[in-house]
Amino acid sequence: MAEPDKPLERLALAAVGVLALTAERLDELATELSERGGMRRDEVRQLLEDSLTRWRGDAARLGERAGETLAGVLRQLGLVTREDFEELELRVAQLEHRLRLVERPRAVS
Repeated sequence: MAEPDKPLERLALAAVGVLALTAERLDELATELSERGGMRRDEVRQLLEDSLTRWRGDAARLGERAGETLAGVLRQLGLVTREDFEELELRVAQLEHRLRLVERPRAVS
């Protein structure tokens, strides 16, 4: 189980839980928690939906930050991403094409 001082691990575990939680299971959980907590089922359902929305957003932001961090490390190491490589490959192909057009002998009319 995740410890309180490991927020990233807790967030990752929450994200996995969010993905596994179906609408049907959400209804079941809302019913069960409302019976235990003395709240109305619709209130519990709304709280659960709000939590799921927050967790999904947190998981998405965590993924974005991880991607940004990895891209930064690659840049520091002098490595290029596939996207950068493909962009440069396209630019080289375009320049080669333009050069062939310029070097082609012109027909005398």
